[in-house]
Amino acid sequence: RGKKLGIHAYGAVGRIVGMIAKGFGMKVYAYDPFVDPVVIKNDGVVYEESAKDLYCKCQYISLHIPATTETRGSIGYDLLTSMPEGATLVNTARKEVIDEEGMKRVFEERADLRYLSDIAPDCREELEEKYKGRVFFTPKKMGAQTAEANLNAGIAAARQIVNFIEKGDTTFKVN
Repeated sequence: RGKKLGIHAYGAVGRIVGMIAKGFGMKVYAYDPFVDPVVIKNDGVVYEESAKDLYCKCQYISLHIPATTETRGSIGYDLLTSMPEGATLVNTARKEVIDEEGMKRVFEERADLRYLSDIAPDCREELEEKYKGRVFFTPKKMGAQTAEANLNAGIAAARQIVNFIEKGDTTFKVN
């Protein structure tokens, strides 16, 4: 109760996390350059103008940003050092959005920060060895491991096969 949660990317998952957090009595803030601030405010969430503003205010940051060219390595030293004392970063997005070198530098300088993720960074062993009790990683990415997600993946694959056979559509061709 009374803690501040910052949601970085206010899409479908971010919105649900916000609702749950409010149920626990948390004050919820959000930053997402692709969502109309009115939508965020209508959900009873405080809109922040920038990621830096979000990170400065909140004891907990929940990441939901996709891994794109623009976001790869975007969560690094500057944002992490702006977090309040005793803050925790929760990454249920993608490991690629974290600047691992910047994060390691912050962990060297600040013994008060914590990092939780459902996908281990490349530097997992180093972080677990040096910062035991401040980092936690689940064995595998959990977001896509629900029965519903697996069913939807199967349906999407079947549709792609049908579209290729019927129309020659190679939209999702890998090689």
